[in-house]
Amino acid sequence: MHDIGVMWQQFMSGDTYSSIKNKTSHRVIGLYTDYEGNQTMPYRFMCCTEVSKNENPELENRTIIAGEYAKFTIQGDLVKSVGQAWQKIWSMDLDRKYSYDFELYHNDSEDMNNQTIDIYIALNAK
Repeated sequence: MHDIGVMWQQFMSGDTYSSIKNKTSHRVIGLYTDYEGNQTMPYRFMCCTEVSKNENPELENRTIIAGEYAKFTIQGDLVKSVGQAWQKIWSMDLDRKYSYDFELYHNDSEDMNNQTIDIYIALNAK
């Protein structure tokens, strides 16, 4: 969790986010991918935003694959509420695919304690 917080801080406060060309909105994405098993094993986290065209050769480009996802919407603090939501998700009996899970931050308020965040969990097809 600490490493993810540091990555977000570097992404948002540095030149990375502001330099990304062709952003489709002000929303940002926290992407969990390249799982080596379940959530207790190594995985990769990436700070992202959606672009209409990839003209950022210095940055890695990923496409979130289509599929079945469980969606959880939370309203609240960017850090505390997201952490609490993940604790609940980890305790659920979901048939997780462990491919692409992501948090979509709507950035719909100036108040960092009152944000809308959607968490999408990839599920195995039924």
